[in-house]
Amino acid sequence: MQTVKMVITGPFSSGKTEFIRSISEIEVVSTERDLHNPAEQEIKEQTTVAMDFGRITVDDDLVLYLFGTPGQRRFDFMWEILAEGMLGFVVMVDSSKPETFREAKSILETFRAYAPTPYVVAANKQDHEDAWSPEDLRIALRIDDNVKLLPCVALDKESVKNVLLELLYSILEEMET
Repeated sequence: MQTVKMVITGPFSSGKTEFIRSISEIEVVSTERDLHNPAEQEIKEQTTVAMDFGRITVDDDLVLYLFGTPGQRRFDFMWEILAEGMLGFVVMVDSSKPETFREAKSILETFRAYAPTPYVVAANKQDHEDAWSPEDLRIALRIDDNVKLLPCVALDKESVKNVLLELLYSILEEMET
């Protein structure tokens, strides 16, 4: 049995946890915590503080382990830990929030520095009316043409599967060379 460790990373609220939840065959191990707005004393959203973990059995010989990183910089000490032993990674980008593009590019460069492994960029939230097209996102993020930049909807299992298969193909190509 071959296991492949993949890391799903990206800025806060880019869809990493939902991406893993959409495809995992096990209940996702999640370390989400509520974000509080002290002024209003109500919960605004949740954020991953350590990691998310999911698993997919591709066939009898291959299992993918998916590790989702926290998106907030205050938890970035976990990034290097989660990157250890990864064979590839996905950078999730919220296509509908251009204000997060710079952070996505910074995270991409950080993970490339951890390990020279294959990666793909997932242009998430393509189902949103104001989502940037993958082509426009490539220009905005200054991503080379040889990098796979794929449309994605993290809530759609088929979309997630396509992104993971493209990453898996890149990993297998690299192993053959």
